Amino acid sequence: MPGSDIAEEEQLDFSDPLRHLRVDDEALVPVQPPSIQRQIQNLNFGSVELQLLVDAGPGCGGIAWPAGEVLSNYLVHRGSAYLAERHVLELGSGTGLVGLVAAKLGSPKVIITDQSPLLNMMNQNVALNKLSDVVVPLELDWGKELPKLERVDMILAADCVYFEPSFPLLVETLTALSNIASQ
Repeated sequence: MPGSDIAEEEQLDFSDPLRHLRVDDEALVPVQPPSIQRQIQNLNFGSVELQLLVDAGPGCGGIAWPAGEVLSNYLVHRGSAYLAERHVLELGSGTGLVGLVAAKLGSPKVIITDQSPLLNMMNQNVALNKLSDVVVPLELDWGKELPKLERVDMILAADCVYFEPSFPLLVETLTALSNIASQ
């Protein structure tokens, strides 16, 4: 098989890893939608516009899920005055969507957190939206020691848990955060 055929086959496998389980007349596995890979989405939440790098590569946290969009719309609905003096911490930020919206609405300090594989994407989204003076991405593994946090007035989270065994770890983290959060 010539080298170009192998490269083409590898590309097809990359875009649809289950394609070998589908035969012309019999499909064992339905066709899967293409995976999102390093795409920039332009999002608009009323008065707030931002660009968001999304990538399913690091896992489900690399996608802008509907719950994050709903919470972002809610923050816009509440208005800039709602966040003007509040230091915000977002848990399970993934792309950082909700925290970025909070920063665009005027929160003076936003910390977006998630596990290590998502830090690069969060950093890129902060830079893409020119919010590095307000938004700080940090690694935070639930159930482990908290990073040093000076002040937290509001904790935000949207669709941050899909794996049921992580619920107790989230509760442990929220309990630890409640000692420093003012609301």
